[in-house]
Amino acid sequence: MTLTLAILATALLFGGMVLYSFGFAAFVFSALPGPVASAALRQAFPHFYLFVIGSATLAALFLVWHDQTGAALLALIAVTTVPARQILMPAINTATDTGAKGRFKALHGFSVAVTLAHIVLAGIVLARFA
Repeated sequence: MTLTLAILATALLFGGMVLYSFGFAAFVFSALPGPVASAALRQAFPHFYLFVIGSATLAALFLVWHDQTGAALLALIAVTTVPARQILMPAINTATDTGAKGRFKALHGFSVAVTLAHIVLAGIVLARFA
C-alpha cells in the first residue's frame, strides 16, 4: 500500500510541477496583461513551493521503505525547495521591485534551473518504478 501511495504522490509532484511551470505560468502571461500576470504569479508561487515541499516530503516518506535512493531524491527536492521559497523568491521579488533587471534575469534563470532540476529528479524517481 505504501508503494502505491509513493507512486501516486510522486506522480502528483511531477505532474504538478510540469503543469505549473509549463501550463499555468504560460497561460497567465498569455491571458493577462504583464503587470497583472506578474502580480498573480507572485501570489501563486509561495503556494507552488509549499505544494512541492509537501508532496515531495510525503512521497519520500511513503517510498523510504521500498527505495532509499528514490526517497533520498524526493527528500532532496523538498529540502532544496525551502531556500528557493524563503530566499530566492524574495530576492527575485526585490529585484523586480527595485528595477534591477540584470539581477532579476540571473535570479529568475537560477530559479528556473532549480525547478527544471526538480522535475528531472521527480521523473527519475518515477522511472525507477518501471
